[in-house]
Amino acid sequence: MEDKVKYELEFPIHASPQLIYQYISTPSGLSEWFADNVNSRGELFKFIWDGAEEQAKLITKKSGERIKFRWESDEDESCYFEMRIQVDEITKDVSVMITDFAEEDEIDEAKMLWENQISSLKQVLGST
Repeated sequence: MEDKVKYELEFPIHASPQLIYQYISTPSGLSEWFADNVNSRGELFKFIWDGAEEQAKLITKKSGERIKFRWESDEDESCYFEMRIQVDEITKDVSVMITDFAEEDEIDEAKMLWENQISSLKQVLGST
């Protein structure tokens, strides 16, 4: 098995951190942009795309700031994906920082997937 590589992405978003947090941390919010449907039972979140299901475990969350999951199917326990809201202290610009892992030859594809997902999130938020 090939080792996965960590990568980070930054997406400026014109919306309040509180509002963004609702969309990245709740099943109803996540199902608006991240997956077709999202259910949760405790720390287990079930993401559904085109009938396919993936389960992720909620590792940590900090209200208004970040949420971190690990895919149940990931054998590598050190892999996770995190969505973090960053506010620039001076300009007050808001960005969503994504940290994720992918195999070396799949990083470009993984980044494109996040770009598409975040563009859906921006549409839902009414942010350009």
